[in-house]
Amino acid sequence: MRAEHLFSILGLVDPALIDEAMDPSAARRQQRAVWRRYAAVAACCVLVCGALFWSVRFLGMGGSDTATTEDTAGTAEEQESAATGSDGSDGGSLPQAPGGRFFSYAGPVLPLTTLEPDTGLTAERTLTLDFAPGTHADGASSQWGAGVTDRYVLTNPTADDVTVTALYPVTGSLAGLSESAPQLTVSGAAASYTLYAGGYAGAFGDENDRNGSTHNLAGPNSWEDYAALVSNGDYLTDALSGAPDLGTPVTVYDFSDVTLTGEEERPELVVSCTFDPAATTILSYDFSASNWDDGGTWRQHGQRIDPDRWGSPTLIVLGADIDYALLADYGPDAPALTGANCTVVRRETTLGEALGALCRKELEEREIAAGAMLEPYVKAAAELLTVYGPLSDAPMDRYADGRLDDLLGEALTVDRVVYLAVPVTVPAGGSAEVTASFWKRPGYDFGGSGTGREGLQGFEVLTTAGSSLIFTGQSVAVVNTDGVEITAEDFGFDSGGTALLDPGQPRYGLEVRPLDS
Repeated sequence: MRAEHLFSILGLVDPALIDEAMDPSAARRQQRAVWRRYAAVAACCVLVCGALFWSVRFLGMGGSDTATTEDTAGTAEEQESAATGSDGSDGGSLPQAPGGRFFSYAGPVLPLTTLEPDTGLTAERTLTLDFAPGTHADGASSQWGAGVTDRYVLTNPTADDVTVTALYPVTGSLAGLSESAPQLTVSGAAASYTLYAGGYAGAFGDENDRNGSTHNLAGPNSWEDYAALVSNGDYLTDALSGAPDLGTPVTVYDFSDVTLTGEEERPELVVSCTFDPAATTILSYDFSASNWDDGGTWRQHGQRIDPDRWGSPTLIVLGADIDYALLADYGPDAPALTGANCTVVRRETTLGEALGALCRKELEEREIAAGAMLEPYVKAAAELLTVYGPLSDAPMDRYADGRLDDLLGEALTVDRVVYLAVPVTVPAGGSAEVTASFWKRPGYDFGGSGTGREGLQGFEVLTTAGSSLIFTGQSVAVVNTDGVEITAEDFGFDSGGTALLDPGQPRYGLEVRPLDS
């Protein structure tokens, strides 16, 4: 894996900064560039990755501590990353609760619920985990993850038809959902559903943060985190609600049509702004570095000028407008820009329009169809911005500088619960079936982690967490297991690979090791 991809996965450095790091002239920059808050972490990562780079190709860590990782449908890179490390460990001692506590935590399979409480409906659940090898997007043909078929027979014992909104919760990220979208059927017929994105499922500030800082993402790291989340009605209510108010007027500055004049070999475009921080908030997009004074009265956003790679640098100004100048370098005494020409377009719009346009751009660049994804994505971005970002009352350090590149990327890739909503009518005295089918990413420890569990893949199932249904029975089956060894499980499978679940036991799990690993 290329170093720039590694840093992108870790959420540490904008790709443009890597190019600049290779440029000796970058040393001219002020040490207040945007990467200053990542420097110590990046240095540690370089040391760690140097040790691992030649033995494994590192997969992003599933959103546990760094959330720029996308769930992917079992690439060869993920499989290699999860393979047994160079220490030759054979799995070592297994945890008492199989399937959880991996470095890359994938979250559990959650049960179906309904929007309406106290429906009187009963449910019989039949869950199947399929470990058949598959040919994945990158051409790899091996077992990675599991196919999940989660089937519910809803029974209506009353004398009247009951219509409900069935909600199937999926753990993971919006980006991951776009790549392995579940299929829903209602009584055997394919059903269209509406996506509702719950908020970020974790917290801020992990063991690497010091003095109360909140630069890093923390969790979710266990099934208990998800159980607490979905069992709290507030999370579902927030997921079903609309986006925060985005009608705030903003002024947008777009920088485009850049051309070189030849006066400098590789000029820098630096937008230097003066403003009153009590009256103005500045959000930036597609700039590679920033610089500011301690008093907060001026800020600079820069981008190395390369017409062949010029993106779409944008400033979004909330509140009082800014005064700006185009400079050739950073610092309060930097000279005016002379090595290039640039068109600056100023327009007035709303925060919703500006944010929506950038979200659409992000989806296009990631080759994710906007469709049903755009609305929940804009909502997710707006929540990060207003709940944790510079528009909140207490912004997290991670987003406090208003860099939308980071925030928009993580709105797609942080772990959350996404609800798939579909109407279901259960006839009086009758039943209806709801089935969700999808590919489930496993939990795993990446190769070289030294845990003794490299090569294992973990899966968890929650029986009733967050569900309003009355379960009359639950069962699980594992199929196509010829290519895997089940190294630990607490389902209690019989010789045919089936087990009955006790709804009174909140969580079950298993671990497998592919025989070809």
